[in-house]
Amino acid sequence: MTPMPLAIAAAADKAIVWENDRLYLLDQRVLPAEEVYLEYHGAEDAAEGIRSMVVRGAPAIGITAAFGVVLGARRAWASAGHGWKAALEPGLGALAASRPTAVNLFWAIARMRKVIAGMADDGDPTPRLLREAQAIHAEDVAANRAMGELGAALLGERTRVITHCNAGALATGGYGTALGVIRSAWAAGKLEGVLADETRPWMQGARLTAWELAKDAIPVTLLTDGAAASRLALGDVGWMIVGSDRIAANGDVANKIGTYSLAVNAKYHGVKVMVAAPTSTIDMQLASGKEIPIETRGAEEVLCCGGTRLGAQGAEVWNPVFDVTPAALVDAIVTEKGVVENPTAEKMAELMGR
Repeated sequence: MTPMPLAIAAAADKAIVWENDRLYLLDQRVLPAEEVYLEYHGAEDAAEGIRSMVVRGAPAIGITAAFGVVLGARRAWASAGHGWKAALEPGLGALAASRPTAVNLFWAIARMRKVIAGMADDGDPTPRLLREAQAIHAEDVAANRAMGELGAALLGERTRVITHCNAGALATGGYGTALGVIRSAWAAGKLEGVLADETRPWMQGARLTAWELAKDAIPVTLLTDGAAASRLALGDVGWMIVGSDRIAANGDVANKIGTYSLAVNAKYHGVKVMVAAPTSTIDMQLASGKEIPIETRGAEEVLCCGGTRLGAQGAEVWNPVFDVTPAALVDAIVTEKGVVENPTAEKMAELMGR
């Protein structure tokens, strides 16, 4: 894909844009140095945007997949007419195979499939599927704002918080999950400032979280992932706030690699742990975090930085993208349906039954 002009300024809450009957994604691989949008035309294109990390963050991946279905259906109708459903299947498969851990991807595809199943073969499916994708997008923004208020209410007295990776507007339809809580807390006067881990190897904290917070004039301090424990030991951090890519039925949480170690450090230093995620991130089909598929990526992401090789020749690499934080380390899971404190399987089932 090549950069395309848009009549809007790049912004965190406009990471996914449907305009001129096309999908545009803010290229998160080059932020903050460049602020450019890439244009997408088909389901396979959208899948490649997800796979290559142009867009990332579980809710944003799901929304992008929904719009990818729209693009694929439009192409299928143009090429196959009444046979559009069969013609769309390869595109749906490409979207489902793009990344394995974020359950929102599969949730969104399943929701779009349900709409497809109820449609006739003899009409252009694009308008109906577009309405559904836009509804998924709008519902995510509304959920994030609800989570922001619920999470901010837990903070109590004014404090600092620490976050890992990027769970902001860039990772969602807008506003953010973890950063949504932070934005609401800042607006309510409950924050002294935010500590952001760099989040190696993709540096989402340094490139994306810091960019979002600086744009909103929320004080942010960057630190290396390995400095977090020493910073927590100073005693002025009240909460660790992160998002999630998949939450198991017992409350175990999969999030960006390094979240688990930060949660262990937080518990040791008396810092509470909050996970903010929509209910579409909760996978009640998986009993525990041990069943969550963990994506691994290429060695070059660890061996190189900014196109320059830093790792020694001959060194092997283990590059898991996510880790699992046990529910026992989590003080609160915040969703648009409510808050689960000290999560257990029973509490998660009660939440999802509401």
